Parts: sequence; structure tokens; C-alpha cells
Amino acid sequence: MKAEGSALSSAGSYHRLAYHEVINDDNQNKIFTSDDSRLRQLGYKQELYRGLSFIANFSFTFAIVSVLTGISTLYNQALTFGGPITLVYGWPIVSLMTLIVGLAMAEICSAYPTSAGLYYWSAKLSGNYFGPFASWITGWFNIVGQWAVTASIDFSLAQLVQVMILLSTGGLNGGGYQASKYVVIALHGGILLLHAILNSLPISWLSFFGQLAAAWNVLGVFLLMILIPMVSTERASAKFVFTNFNTDNGDGINNNLYIFVLGLLMSQYTLTGYDASAHMTEETKNADKNGPKGIVSAIGISVLAGWAYILGITFAVTDIPHLLNKNNDSGGYAIAQIFYDAFKNRYGSGVGGIICLGVIAIAVFFCGMSSLTSNSRMAYAFSRDGAMPYSSFWHKVNKQEVPLNAVWMSAFIAFCMALTSLGSLVAFQAMTSIATIGLYIAYALPILFRVTLARKSFTPGPFNLGSYGLVVGWVAIFWVALISVLFSLPVAYPITDQTLNYTPVAVGGLLILVVSSWIFSARHWFKGPITNLGNSSEEA
Repeated sequence: MKAEGSALSSAGSYHRLAYHEVINDDNQNKIFTSDDSRLRQLGYKQELYRGLSFIANFSFTFAIVSVLTGISTLYNQALTFGGPITLVYGWPIVSLMTLIVGLAMAEICSAYPTSAGLYYWSAKLSGNYFGPFASWITGWFNIVGQWAVTASIDFSLAQLVQVMILLSTGGLNGGGYQASKYVVIALHGGILLLHAILNSLPISWLSFFGQLAAAWNVLGVFLLMILIPMVSTERASAKFVFTNFNTDNGDGINNNLYIFVLGLLMSQYTLTGYDASAHMTEETKNADKNGPKGIVSAIGISVLAGWAYILGITFAVTDIPHLLNKNNDSGGYAIAQIFYDAFKNRYGSGVGGIICLGVIAIAVFFCGMSSLTSNSRMAYAFSRDGAMPYSSFWHKVNKQEVPLNAVWMSAFIAFCMALTSLGSLVAFQAMTSIATIGLYIAYALPILFRVTLARKSFTPGPFNLGSYGLVVGWVAIFWVALISVLFSLPVAYPITDQTLNYTPVAVGGLLILVVSSWIFSARHWFKGPITNLGNSSEEA
């Protein structure tokens, strides 16, 4: 790869190209689509197959956000801290702020539609002097956050499968099989293996699976939100669902505001991963329009579907202490116990509830698959710019124009992250806390540069917030700063009996590593995004 060239230094100004334009490439006239031409303006040649429509781009992101995944796996969190009020009212609060963050990101994505995404945006928006460092810190928080997301998604699926097996064999109180931590990590490894195999397929196959995943999430939400309350022999009253505030959290926390804040983690964890639309832009047609639309629409539809799912399931909640009791049949897995009780109390068997859990499990599987897709595109782009060790190997694409090496590297790293669970679930939770806080820091950095250093020089693409851009950006930054502080407070992640929150340790540790590597090494050789135009050796 050659040093940063003119193609990148001039990439800050957006100008729309005609659909076909002749560009001189290595002294040869070639015809490129407007997408390819804009990518060349940004400094890169087209290497990935560009075949995704808006629906396909949206589907990948919607499958990653996956309300069935986030809400179901962290329902315990919101039920413990605040209960129905946190669930019903916390969701729209977080949703509104997340939509604002998404709008700010979408505007920048429209101007810079590249798989590099966030770290490229930071480089271009912070100027030549600060650009390399801004790109370095944003990129590493982004990619490590994505790996943590994939690790946590697939680990939560392994845990859900373990609970389904437990209930299928009689439940905790009926002598059911409770898998050891080694069986759970083996399940996690098997799931990641399947995801890596699927992501080795051409993008046309992944597009099909992505759209199937989006449809499955929508249909699953509406099936479960109607079926579970309908089957339940006892249903909560509207007064309970809309006014009950659970303060019995077992951690001795009595401040109602603090309790409510801790319960928001479920909503905020769920509404992450929408940067996937940006990372898929080099494979998306009309990327400067469809990439931003993918971000905003995935958030918007997830907000509506998620609230409907929360309301439906919460109407089946009548005994919070029972659902959270670690000695119940599901071992304290609230969603599983709700489903199991609903069918067992009406039909004398919980098999129907286990089947409903299967609907969630398939959604989580699709979520992990799409997350790994996004991971691999980010790793491909980051290594293309020379930021990762052995970059020349990781950014290669195969004959089907798939970044195969980046796919398998991302799967392997996600598995290694989950290995921390063998030592301590606290350590694993600290690792996966980067999935929420670390990822949102990566979201906020380019937005911060857009409203400060680039407030006068930024030229938006077709998705233009106009005069509201700066206001939206500042509100987005405020929200990220607020949740970063709030989720770093004690017992923000109470999945174990430990009350010490290791989030600031994990995120702070990552920050120290990234900044130290910059000071002692990267500042001497990493110059930010660099062009690969005219370098034939880039193609595998």
C-alpha cells in the first residue's frame, strides 16, 4: 500500500457523480458506477461485490439490533431494576436518544459511504493534524466493541440453548440437565463456527439470510407478543404494567432514580450495532442514500417492534420475585420462565414455551451471523488502511469478493473473548461491557469532530439534516457521555453476586492500551486512511 494520497486528502467535499463516469485509472479509461466513483474519491478501489439493495442493507442492521435478542437476554436486568415502569417507559426514552445518535451518524455516513465507517469519518472530520490519532482511537474502539458484541450475542445464545435443554429435561426442580460452563463455551464455539462458515459464502447468500432474519424478527415479535399473554392463565392488569415500580433488587439500592437508570441497560444494549449499515456501504447500491436510510430505518422499526414486544410480554408478568428466583425451573432466566409457566399452567406441559424460546434462539442466531458480517467488513477496512498487525493478510478478498480472512479472524477473537467466562462471569461481563460503552464511544467521536473541528467545513451528502445537524450532534454527544457515566456506576451489571462494576476497568483498560500503542508505536507509522488506488497487489 502506498502513503496517503490526493484521493484521500480531497475526500472531505461531497459532490454527486453521474451514474456512469469515465475515470482515468492507471492510464486506462474505465467506466465506473457512481458508487464506485465516489469510493474512488474517498481513496479506495472497489474490491467487494456491490449487490445489496436498501432492503438488504437494512435487513443486516435490523437483524443485528434484533429486539428479540437484546430484550429477551437482558429482560432480567430491567425486571430487577424498576420492573414494568423501567421496561415500558425506559424503552421510549432510550429509543428517542438512540434515534438522535443514529441521525447524526447517518448524515456523516451519507458523505463518506465506505466500509471503514466510523474511523474514516473521524480522520476526515478532525483534519490532517489530528486525523491519524482520531482515526486510530475511533477504529480500535469500534472494532473491539464489535468483537465484544459478537462474543456476547453468541454467548447469550449458548446460555439460552442451555436453558432450553434444562427445561426440556425436567427443569431445575425436576432433575433437568444443567450444563457446565465448559459445555456452554463449547456451544458458543460451535455457534461461532457455523457463523464463520455462513459468512464465508458470497454476499448474495448473506443478503438472502439477512432478509430472512429481518422477517423472522418482525414475525417473531408479533407472534410472541400476542401468543404469550393469550396463553397465560393469569395476566397482569394495565395498572400493574404501566405503574408498578419494582424496588426489590436484592442489592440494597433504594434510590428510585438510580434504580430506573440501572434498568435502562437492557434498552441501550439492545439498540446498538446499527453502524453495520455503514460497514456494508461498499457492498450497497446507491450507498450514500441507502446506507444512511439503513441506519435510521433499522433503529425506527426496532423501536416500534421492541416496545410492542415489551408490552406484550410484560402483560404476562404477575410474580416478579418468582421469575427472578434462581431456584425456579429455568434457573432464574425470566423470559424462559414466563414462556414455560404460561404453557405449563394452561396445558400441563411447558413444551409450547420451549418452542417459543426456539423462536428467540433462531433470532439470536441470525443476530450473531449478521454481527460477524459487520465485524469482518470493519476488520477488512481497518487492515486495508494498515492499522492492524499483519494487515496485508487480513484485508485480502477471495474470488467471490468476500474478506474471508477477516471473517475467520473475527470469529476467533470473539471466541477468545468468551473464554474469560471460564474464569469468572464478572470478567466476561467486563469484557462485553465494551459492547455497549466502547461501541457508543466510537459512535460519538466522529459526531464530536463533526460539530467541533468540522462544523464549518463539513459538506453533507444526500442525507442532509441541514441546520439541525449541529443540534442533533450535540444532543447525541450528551447522551453518549451520560450513559457512559451512568453505566460505569456500581452494580450496573448485576449478573453475578458481585456488586463491583468492572465496566470502567474494561473500557479504561482499552483506552490505555489504544493510547499507549499510539504514543509508543503507531504515531510513527499510522497516517490514517490510505489509498489503495493503482495498487494491483491488493487483490487476492
